[in-house]
Amino acid sequence: MIVAVICGGRSSERDVSLASGAAVADGVESAGHEVRRIEIDSDGRWSHEGNEVELRPGSGLLGAEVAFPVLHGPFGEDGTVQGLLEMLDIAYVGSGVRASAVCIDKLAFKQLMGQAGIPQVPFVGLTRASYESEKEPLTAQIEQLGMPLFVKPARLGSSVGIVRVAQADELAEALEQAFIYDPRVIVEAASGGIEVECSLLGTAEQAEVSVAGEIVVLHSASPGGWYDYEAKYTPGGMELVVPARISELASQRIRELAIRAFSDSDCSGLARADFFVDGDDVLLNELNTMPGFTTTSVYGRLWQESGIEYPQLCQRLLDIAIERYREQSGYRF
Repeated sequence: MIVAVICGGRSSERDVSLASGAAVADGVESAGHEVRRIEIDSDGRWSHEGNEVELRPGSGLLGAEVAFPVLHGPFGEDGTVQGLLEMLDIAYVGSGVRASAVCIDKLAFKQLMGQAGIPQVPFVGLTRASYESEKEPLTAQIEQLGMPLFVKPARLGSSVGIVRVAQADELAEALEQAFIYDPRVIVEAASGGIEVECSLLGTAEQAEVSVAGEIVVLHSASPGGWYDYEAKYTPGGMELVVPARISELASQRIRELAIRAFSDSDCSGLARADFFVDGDDVLLNELNTMPGFTTTSVYGRLWQESGIEYPQLCQRLLDIAIERYREQSGYRF
């Protein structure tokens, strides 16, 4: 089978995507398939072996049977490339347009999970326009969350643009920093619990959940020592403790909430669910539909600890993508 592995992209997570894409290409080849590697440059141009890729609706992609878009952040993980692949009429790994768009937007995702009754940390959502017109009431609402709190661009990952606010007089500057990246911003209360993650594999109707892993931050470049970009991607910045040192009740709760979030968001293929755990209390933080995908990334490591090696994991995802494409092709819409 020919698989088009797509990586790079226009977002600030481009370097992470390149590393993930290289690992996925190796994993797909180890699973016995031919890989056609496509890199999207920072200006959005697609190329394969140095040649620009022609994208024509309904014409597929370089003769591949399935695409594996290993793209993180905007212009790739947010439904845009998923929509393009739909127009090209090719099967692809991962969630579709709607689920990708909802899950990358932390504010939209939390609103959806709130309606589903899934427990989360308290938060306030705002836009640049709403903040400029309602600065005082929004600031008062945010301060009610208590300190410290986290100010985040709504549609970025890998902790890019996130600022930890320890005092009220730091809030305005943190919001301006977040607005550099995104006109939609979410402000979240800090949780006293430990960070625990699990990986998902399957469909909205039937998903498997890996063993849970606990994130231990060893080195952080940010005040407060939280799980920032450096802790995530610098060697020795974090330790993944598997299984997480949590109660059996908390472990079961994580599995239940992860499956509910995956299903309610209509995800497909893969996702990583992030939680805060304090005793038996479990709060959902986010659902990442295209998490870091190197062999040492949390997503793959948790499946390895659960008995699925990296090439097998890539194969499972390809199988799910092809089956979904066949099923969708049977509808007239």
